[in-house]
Amino acid sequence: MKSSLRIALLGLFLAGESLLAHTALMNCFDNGDKSVSCEAGFSDGSSAAGATLKVIQGGKVVQEMKLDKNSEATFKKPEGEYVVVFDGGEGHFVEIKSQKILN
Repeated sequence: MKSSLRIALLGLFLAGESLLAHTALMNCFDNGDKSVSCEAGFSDGSSAAGATLKVIQGGKVVQEMKLDKNSEATFKKPEGEYVVVFDGGEGHFVEIKSQKILN
């Protein structure tokens, strides 16, 4: 009986954990003026304000900024290929390669 109760409680705990889970999301677009804007957040509607956004080129961070109160950031578009990384904390991150950024 005790083992059945433990299994039931574990199932409830895991179900509750999945309800609290959320996925990091980010979208970036080329502004056409040599700048790129990105907006980020979470699938549950949570804000990403204050989270870190990095621009990486050749394996090095070339720009780093915090998302504003609207969970947005704009940066100078680097020459060549680069990757934009949104670090939402707790293992939540999104990478977008420059070739995938919308014009």
